[in-house]
Amino acid sequence: MAKGLTFMAIGMFLFATVDTQAKFLTEIYHPVQIVWIRQVGLLVGVIVLLLMRGMNVLQTDHKKLQILRGTFAAISPLCFVMAISFVPLVDAMAVGFIAPFIVTILGATWLKERVGIHRWGAVIVGFIGTLIVIRPGFGAMHPAIFFVFIAASLFAARQILSRYLSTTDNTSTTLAYTALTGSFWLTLLIPFFWHWPVEPFHLLLFGSIALSAAISEIFVIKALEITQAVVLAPVQYSLIIWGTMYGFLVFGQLPDRWTWIGAAIIIAGGYYTFHRERLNKQKASKMSL
Repeated sequence: MAKGLTFMAIGMFLFATVDTQAKFLTEIYHPVQIVWIRQVGLLVGVIVLLLMRGMNVLQTDHKKLQILRGTFAAISPLCFVMAISFVPLVDAMAVGFIAPFIVTILGATWLKERVGIHRWGAVIVGFIGTLIVIRPGFGAMHPAIFFVFIAASLFAARQILSRYLSTTDNTSTTLAYTALTGSFWLTLLIPFFWHWPVEPFHLLLFGSIALSAAISEIFVIKALEITQAVVLAPVQYSLIIWGTMYGFLVFGQLPDRWTWIGAAIIIAGGYYTFHRERLNKQKASKMSL
């Protein structure tokens, strides 16, 4: 379990790094171009993989689900980058924390993972925390924040699909379909939004986005192969640390009081879920002795 948690933590740090660079670039470039570049890094790696191991990598009994996951992998970051072009990075990340609760719901309904009343209570608490962050009806948040809900939902669905597919397909197969499918959809759009980089520094950022996104995708998929989705979900809360750090250092932005309160409630709910899971595992281990 520790190995899976470590992989997920590294993945979250890299995701935060990618999102920070993406927000910086949205001042000049369209989100479609940024997300397309993000996908290119993974695509290049998969092309090398196919050249080395052949087309057998694409063999799967769940081709439709693999294509669906790849489609989600294109839409989810696109929605998030669209959101952060209008709202502070840390606010978007705080709202994105709803993803672990969606993972819990999908894990229970689709993967049939056992979820008790305590976890359902944590889901409700997390939703309340999200409402505090966005404060609907008070005009405190840009409407683009709702793109984060879409992004978080699709990110959660990707995690559940990864968990399900890991029973029959290996990491390389899932990566290949994610890269090929996501790149296909985004390449259809890129001619309408492409803007040549205006500075060498922007080229460096684009390269960094491509590489970091590819590595983070690999770490998350690998984590979900070896550890239950409901156990890994709370690790995503580390994003608030990196989001706050990057938001302050790069954009001079800090969360307001309500964002801190809402994020704290969400994190508390997530930590409680993790704590209950740990207790249940300890009980199960003692009963098996």
